[in-house]
Amino acid sequence: MLSTLPRTYTSKLQANLPVSPITVSELSAQLRSGEISSVELTQDYLQRIERSELNAFISVSADSALAEAQTADAKRAQGDDHPLLGIPVAHKDIFCIEGTLTTCGSKILHNFIAPYTATVIQNMQNQGLVSLGKTNMDEFAMGSSNENSYYGSVTNPWSSAGEQLVPGGSSGGSAAAVAAGLAPAATGTDTGGSIRQPAAFCNLTGLKPSYGRCSRYGMIAFASSLDQAGPLTHTAADAALLLNSMAGFDTRDATSLDTPAEDFTRHLDDSIDGLIIGMPSEFFSSDLDPEVASIVEAAIKSLESLGAIVKQVSLPNSHLALPSYYVIAPAEASSNLSRFDGVRYGHRAEQYTDLVDMYTRTRTEGFGDEVKRRIMIGTYALSSGYYDAYYAQAQKLRRLIADDFNSAFEQCDLIVGPTTPAPAFPHGSKTEDPVAMYLNDIFTIPANLAGLPAASTPAGFTKAGLPVGLHLIGPYLQEAKLLNAVHRYQQETDWHLRSAPGAAATESA
Repeated sequence: MLSTLPRTYTSKLQANLPVSPITVSELSAQLRSGEISSVELTQDYLQRIERSELNAFISVSADSALAEAQTADAKRAQGDDHPLLGIPVAHKDIFCIEGTLTTCGSKILHNFIAPYTATVIQNMQNQGLVSLGKTNMDEFAMGSSNENSYYGSVTNPWSSAGEQLVPGGSSGGSAAAVAAGLAPAATGTDTGGSIRQPAAFCNLTGLKPSYGRCSRYGMIAFASSLDQAGPLTHTAADAALLLNSMAGFDTRDATSLDTPAEDFTRHLDDSIDGLIIGMPSEFFSSDLDPEVASIVEAAIKSLESLGAIVKQVSLPNSHLALPSYYVIAPAEASSNLSRFDGVRYGHRAEQYTDLVDMYTRTRTEGFGDEVKRRIMIGTYALSSGYYDAYYAQAQKLRRLIADDFNSAFEQCDLIVGPTTPAPAFPHGSKTEDPVAMYLNDIFTIPANLAGLPAASTPAGFTKAGLPVGLHLIGPYLQEAKLLNAVHRYQQETDWHLRSAPGAAATESA
């Protein structure tokens, strides 16, 4: 089958040497011109998923994917010219899809078949996107390395032969899948950086929309006031296309925003001449790896060369983000995960003496160590006598952080900094030190606490050849402005066009 595909497609998908990643926009053009069919495209991605050894997928929906692809080809033959019709995509296994295994990376849901479909996924299906399967993730989205999954760790395609690196978390499976060429795009979720940090580690564009922009209905909850769905892609243009399909008001989600529909591609090509970009000194502390700092500073100069004006701003309470987050998120997780008790669905302990013993044994067997740790922290923070001292205080700190952003955006249009304090690290190097692991999200968490849109874009490589991400944060509901800046930066640079070493091996015919 592979040899029959048009040269324009196979030149990128079958090369034995690293090549530029093929984008959603390029595939869309080829589908619309008739150069390729969705069935051919889907078959090829399914074959490459089968060959991959990255452990990026928990389940693969081969039969339904091919059926969806056939439907897409039939619609296109009848005149449907939607840009995303027939495009294959992978979904983080935190989204429910009716009739499909939905595990959230946890043993406690290892046998759960979702009875309905998440709104974000339904929106994408309505526009003709083809679901390849469900990607691996840190259990219940709790982690920064994708080492907390019941289904095993995911390997970063940028790993070298002698050292296996993490892809970031919790959307590590989605990031690894896109970086390795197993899917042209994927969905993820971002509670404290779980889209943007993997994007930085895997040389991708990762977008966390404003809180409420995408419905949370059918997206298994970790921390309800922080969780947000978003895309992982190679380019800002692709992220804009995917967000067009994902976003929208949903009456089934009380936090969903009832705002007019937007085309997030509409400002992509606008000039950024005169755009004021704030550079907080707090994001360039001694905790930042010097090599990462140098790469990010060079990226900021590229923005200046496009006419952007960079000025110093301050986020004086940003140092409070991490402690605030690690009270609020575990507290909300403690409440949300109480439903997983073995009574109605999911794993149930085989041996128990009474109902309480069944609860205890089920949750002990079903949850991994990191999830148990956060449940215990959250339960303690919400307990009688400690609520005001911890959870209430953390919410006050959250308000201060949001106010800092509001003040900064009175002086600038966007805020810039590094996505992560260091590049991807080896498997197992931080699993025994939870605090060291949590510090990976030090630059991404503030945007979640404030509910702001933020994106990571490839910005360069360390001397060891590891990707580094540039982080941009925008005012509330200003995704189009944010994507415009990222797109213009990507037109100026080619970092996002570099393929991972693991992608070439995966793409070999």
